[in-house]
Amino acid sequence: MTSTSTTSSPAGIRIVLASASPARLKLLTSAGVHPDVYVSNVDEEGIQAILASEGRTEPGDVALSLAIAKAAVVADELRDQFDPNRTTIIIGCDSVLDLDGSALGKPLDADDAVARWKRMRGRAGQLCTGHAVMVLGQTQDDDQLAKAVAATVVQFAALDDETIRAYVATGEPLAVAGAFTIDGLGGPFVEFIDGDWSNVVGLSLPLLRHLVSELGIGWTELWSAPAQ
Repeated sequence: MTSTSTTSSPAGIRIVLASASPARLKLLTSAGVHPDVYVSNVDEEGIQAILASEGRTEPGDVALSLAIAKAAVVADELRDQFDPNRTTIIIGCDSVLDLDGSALGKPLDADDAVARWKRMRGRAGQLCTGHAVMVLGQTQDDDQLAKAVAATVVQFAALDDETIRAYVATGEPLAVAGAFTIDGLGGPFVEFIDGDWSNVVGLSLPLLRHLVSELGIGWTELWSAPAQ
């Protein structure tokens, strides 16, 4: 697991983002939440293989299972830092694109991304993001978990082959679930969405607020303290 730190939240609360996604980090910081970043490095393909062996291939289930796994791994890594006088909130997320019932994560390579876009163009898919919000306990049994899936319909533009190849050549589609972004070079190729925009970026801020509330924490408690 690798970690980086950003500006701390108010004394008494520590927020940890269990994700390497710069887009998720930017969403949180723009909303006044400044987490530490811990990358769980979970074996996503291995987890998906286990889920598939159990017949669990529904995209929302896949996304949520991966989000929970990320949060749980980071929780275990942080266990020795447990402080009864401080609330540590761990946020795990994972996104997949539901296209024809298949959970599509990051493309395997450029050829896969091109093929993916040829399937997606002119059609609508559903971007599913699993959210797992955990309050760290002294032991695993003491952890508190709130979880849910956000889903947003995305209508893709009917791109020609040349545009698809040019977009894939930028490298952007290779690094993101569904092989597209809405807040980057791929934004012009999204005709419209039905649902939460922040979810398409990678983390639903409204849903996160609800999950934090389920754990008895007010959203404004997460805002960073004024500079001293």
